[in-house]
Amino acid sequence: MEDISSLKVIFRVNNQNDKSYEPNKISIGPFHNGNQKLKQLEDHKWRYLAALLNRKPNLEESLDSCVKALRESEHRARNCYGAPINLSSNDFIQTMLLDSCFLIELFLKFSIKGLRRRNDVIFTTRGFLFDVRRDMVLLENQIPLFVIQQIFHLVPIPPQCTMSFNELASRFFKNMIPGDFEFLKDKFNQEGYHLLDLLRRCIIPTYSKMTPKDDHNDDQHSNPDSHLDYARKLKRAGVRFKKGKYNSLLLDVKFEHGAILIPHLKIHECIEELFKNLIALESHLDDDTQQTTSYAFLMRCLIHSEKDVTFLRKRGILSYYENKEKEIVGMFQKLGNEVTAKDFYYLRLIEQVNKYKTTSMNAKWEKVKRGYAKTPLSFSVCALAIILLVLTFVGVFFSVLSFFLHRS
Repeated sequence: MEDISSLKVIFRVNNQNDKSYEPNKISIGPFHNGNQKLKQLEDHKWRYLAALLNRKPNLEESLDSCVKALRESEHRARNCYGAPINLSSNDFIQTMLLDSCFLIELFLKFSIKGLRRRNDVIFTTRGFLFDVRRDMVLLENQIPLFVIQQIFHLVPIPPQCTMSFNELASRFFKNMIPGDFEFLKDKFNQEGYHLLDLLRRCIIPTYSKMTPKDDHNDDQHSNPDSHLDYARKLKRAGVRFKKGKYNSLLLDVKFEHGAILIPHLKIHECIEELFKNLIALESHLDDDTQQTTSYAFLMRCLIHSEKDVTFLRKRGILSYYENKEKEIVGMFQKLGNEVTAKDFYYLRLIEQVNKYKTTSMNAKWEKVKRGYAKTPLSFSVCALAIILLVLTFVGVFFSVLSFFLHRS
C-alpha cells in the first residue's frame, strides 16, 4: 500500500549542460552524497550534529531514538525519490540523520547568534552562507520534510528557541522569497514535500485557475506566449500596468479594469536558479497546473527588450541592481524557452487582455493616436477638428440655455 500511494517529490534534473541544478558547497540527501567536490563541509555536518545532540546530557539516548524513528520511516523516505538510491540501509539512515541535524542546527545558529562559534566557516567566511543557502533550494539537494520534522521533535532544542522548524526555515530563507515577509511567513507553517516545495507554496496563486471562454484552441496550451504582446506594446494599446497589492503572492497576476496587476519581484543573485528548480519540480508533480512555469512564460511574453524591463521597474513591478536589464531579459527568455507548460495558468488573463485591446474606448483612442502620430499634419487636423466640435457643442449648449432662461 505504501509503495502504491507514495508520491515521488525529489528528482534528478536531466540537463547536464546546465549547472543551475548542481550544488557547489554542500550535499543534502542521497543524490550527491559522497561527491568529492563537496567534501569540505562533510566534517562540518558532524560538528553540527554533535553540537545539537550534546545539548542533552544523554547523547546516546537521543541518537538511539533518532535512528529508531528513521528506520521505521526508511521505506517511506526512499519512496520520495524519483531515481534509484544506491545506498545501504545503514548509509541511507546515516545520511538522513546527518543532513537533518545539520539543517536544524544551521537554522538555529542563524536565528540565535549566541549559538555560533567564532571559527564557524559558514558564518565567518564572506559569501559562504549565501552559497549554502543557494544549494539548499536545488531540487536534487532535498530530503523529505517529514524526516526533518521527525528529527526536530526528538533532538534537544535550546531553551531560548520557541519557534517551530518551519518558522526557523522561514527566517533562513527570508531574503530569497519574493514578496512581503511578514505576510509570507505564515505560508511556511503549512505542510510541504521539502524545503524547495515550501518556497513554492509561498508564491503560488491564492485563486484557482480560471478557464478561458474559448478553451478549444490547443495551440494556446502549447504556445501561450504567441498570444500576448510585450509590455510596452500593450501600454501603447491602452493596457495599464500596476504593482500588485503588498499582500499578493508573486504569481497572483490579475487583469482588472484595464490594468494588469503584477506583484513586485526583486531580482536577487540566485533568482534564476530558484525559478529553474521550481519549474523542474512542477514538471514532475502530478498536478493539472504549472504555476511557476506559466509565470515564466508570461514574463517572457511581457519582456522582449531592456526597455520593457525599465518600463516594469518604473511601474514598481521589478526591482534590481543598476545595469542588469540585459541579464534580466536573457533570464526570462531562457526560462520561457526551457520548459513547455502542460496547462498554461494565465490563459484567461490573456483572453481578457486581448478582448480589452479590441473593445475599450481607451485602446481605440490609443490606436487612433498611433495612426496619426506617423503623419503630424493629419494628427493636427484631427485634433483641431475635435476641438472645433467641442466648441460647437458648447456654443449650442449655451444658446439653448440662454433661450430657456430668456423665456422664463
